[in-house]
Amino acid sequence: MRILYVTASLPAGHGEAFLVPEVEELLSQGHDVRIVPRTPEGEFVHNDAQQLQQRSSVLPLFCGRIAAAALLEAILHPLAALRTLAMLFCCRSPQTILKNLAVYPKGLWLARIARKWRAEHIHAHWISTPATMALIAAEAAGIPWSCTAHRVDINLNNLLQRKVDRAVFVRFISESGRRMAASLGATPTDEKTAVIHVGVAIPDQVPLPAAPVGVCRLLCPANLYPVKGHAHLLRAMALLRGRGLNCVLQIAGEGWLRPELQQLADDLELGVAIQFLGQVSHDEILAAYLRQEIAMVVVPSVDLGNNLHEGIPVCLMEAMAYGIPVVSTTTGGIPELLFGGAGMLVPPGNATALADAIEQLVHDPALRQSLVEKGKARVRESFCVKSVVAALLARIAPTVTAGVRIEG
Repeated sequence: MRILYVTASLPAGHGEAFLVPEVEELLSQGHDVRIVPRTPEGEFVHNDAQQLQQRSSVLPLFCGRIAAAALLEAILHPLAALRTLAMLFCCRSPQTILKNLAVYPKGLWLARIARKWRAEHIHAHWISTPATMALIAAEAAGIPWSCTAHRVDINLNNLLQRKVDRAVFVRFISESGRRMAASLGATPTDEKTAVIHVGVAIPDQVPLPAAPVGVCRLLCPANLYPVKGHAHLLRAMALLRGRGLNCVLQIAGEGWLRPELQQLADDLELGVAIQFLGQVSHDEILAAYLRQEIAMVVVPSVDLGNNLHEGIPVCLMEAMAYGIPVVSTTTGGIPELLFGGAGMLVPPGNATALADAIEQLVHDPALRQSLVEKGKARVRESFCVKSVVAALLARIAPTVTAGVRIEG
């Protein structure tokens, strides 16, 4: 099949590296994928994302080529162009309407790309403005489309019901995401929606887990944003040092909270026990897992209220796939990944509970081994990218073979 993949910025930037295994698996199965980023901003941080550049149509959100193609599309297909434009005004929020109008020309340009490239399906990641682009292009070009809804994009409530109605299907990456959409007034049905997790590549060989010797090295691979809850982990580290535990926390990620978190680390007198690594490439993190340099991965996510919480962090799945025990919190979709002893779950915002869980893992080899075995099994059973792509294709293929067309 020939599938257009609409993203936010991939292959540029660092926020969508988790999409790379999905695209690579589609390519390995013989499907032709073309990536179209809405707003290709940022550097090419990850080596695996850089390799997808040749399969990408990269233009800024606004430029002369976009404007010319959009104008030509509107002239040649005026009814479709007007119909899609009218859809954008169905939102109650003026701010959301303006965001959708901003991607309208690029959506019409995408319709022309879809025809020229002979795309058979358009799939958008994020049910916010990338899905708006896909909706516009699919309606104008008359080809089927679908989208993946994650977490924060659902909470934006950007034409949720209209997109569920017009897409051939909407994929949620977690049950909590589907519940969130329903709470915002959308009516996801089993026929039009599916929970298909984000998948990770399963390594061919995973070294046997080794007991922490000397300094216990913890990794928190999460960008420095409020929902990640880093401050609680720093306070947990202070508690662990007070208990005499010899451990070092490495934080891999960037974000606007870095100065605040560095100041907190200084106030807690953590010194060399905390290492802010900045943005670390995907390859480097996986290599560290293979070298058994990381004793455990800790992601102390919190719930900020108003549906602002985690989906299912891919960084936890990857650690589990490589036999690294994980500690996280009972927020968002995380329990869907770690239930049944696949990882340690603690209440969010509780530094003492985090410290207790980490200390228990350090001192209890039987518990570590159990988490490793159950974690690898959970990822292989439910989060393997091969299975994820198979489930996604099972939804896309019937619309292509049946020759589904989008009707006005």
